[in-house]
Order: sequence, then structure tokens, then C-alpha cells
Amino acid sequence: MTPSQKLKILSQGAEAIILKKGISIIKDRIKKSYRIKELDDKIRMRRTKSETKLLEKASQIIDAPIPSPDQRDSRAFQIKMPLIDGKKLSEHLDKFPLKKQKQICKQIGESIVKLHDSNIIHGDLTTSNMIYTPDKKDSMFTKRGDEKSATKAQSTMRSHKALTTSQRSASTKSDAKPLIPNKARVYFIDFGLGFISQRYEDKAVDLHLLKQALEAKHFKNWEILFNEVIKEYKNSKDSEKILKQFEKVEKRGRYKG
Repeated sequence: MTPSQKLKILSQGAEAIILKKGISIIKDRIKKSYRIKELDDKIRMRRTKSETKLLEKASQIIDAPIPSPDQRDSRAFQIKMPLIDGKKLSEHLDKFPLKKQKQICKQIGESIVKLHDSNIIHGDLTTSNMIYTPDKKDSMFTKRGDEKSATKAQSTMRSHKALTTSQRSASTKSDAKPLIPNKARVYFIDFGLGFISQRYEDKAVDLHLLKQALEAKHFKNWEILFNEVIKEYKNSKDSEKILKQFEKVEKRGRYKG
């Protein structure tokens, strides 16, 4: 096994472990010893399949990792996808000037509109599940090695997008566009809690989760940043009804507090 083939643990949560293998990421759902093996296998397989389908659908309309069409070296409990070589927004959003933070939140709002208009609920909309890939004008990439790494990763993402697009049926509508090198992007990751729903309540809760995340993690400018998201969200086809429901969700949250 060459160094590029070695598995490196990037993170581990209650439900899955995230591994890096070369320029690929593998999400491996963890066994639950408290469940009967047959039941555990069934649940993990179902959730893996569901998340894979959501990622495939989401990646057609926003920037999101595309499950690899080649799963021959993966198990039924794994999702293999290309590495997104960028910066996790939960750790880096506050490091930007306010103007740049607002631009990023505008992009976030645009992506949420596309997801919700397609009835995709992310289920865990936080900046921990968003990766920012800067352009070369951003100060985030200061080392030449970082630029090379980002370019390589973006090239991989383009290859995966081209391949999966060609394999989709002609009847499948896709708004996906090929990645443009050096263009700053916000990738949504981890659709493990996601699902399909037309309910205004579910979309309102998605927004509520994002508001809570901004308030907790980016408290200095959270109101300004969330306002940028909402300004974009008003372009959603059902924004008026969803935002009214969002107000109800907010009130319920205050009463609980």
C-alpha cells in the first residue's frame, strides 16, 4: 500500500467516522453494539443509501460532494466521495472581513433556496457542515503548496461531476455546472440527517438551525450574517409561507427557553 492509499482519520462522531484516502473521503457508518447485528446492518445500510441519494440530488443543484460512481472498494455502509480541499466555515468565517462574511452568507442563502425549492431538507444546517474553497485572491491560501492542493482537489471534483452527469438519465433535470477554477464556493456536506419534504415546517426548522449556529459560533456579527441569508431566501418560491412558519418555530424556541 502506497502512502497515498493509506487511510487517515479526519473526524469521528456518534454515527460515522470520516476517513481520507488519497484525494478521496470515505464516510463509514459505525456499528452499534447495543443493536442486534441484523437490525444494525439494515439501519446503517438504509441510512447510507438514503444519504447517497440525497447527495446525488443535491450535487445537481448546489456545490456538494458527489458520491463516487466507483464503489467497488466500498462496503454497503460507506460513501466514497472526492476530497474538498477548503476551510470549514465554523473555524474560518470570523477570520474574514465583514464584507466577505456577508458575501459568503449570501452564497449560503442561495444554496438553501435551491435545496428547499427542490424539497431537500439538510437537517443539520451549521457552518460545521460547510466548506469554503477560496479563490486565489483570498488570503486563506498563503502557501504555494495549499494552492496546488486546492487546484488538484478542484480538478478531481470536476472529473467526478462530469462523470456522474454523463451517467444520469436524460429525463433527470440538472442545474449543475462544472466547477470554475479559482472561483470561491461554499460546499454543503454531511446530509446524514437530511430527507425529502414539502412541509413548510421542515424548511423553517432548517433555517432555525442555521440561525442558532450563527448565533452560537459567530455571535459577533450573527444578526447581520443571518439577515444576508434571509435576503436571499426571499427568492424562494414559497418564502413568504416558510418565513411565517419560521417565526412560529422561533416563538416555540423562546417559550422553551
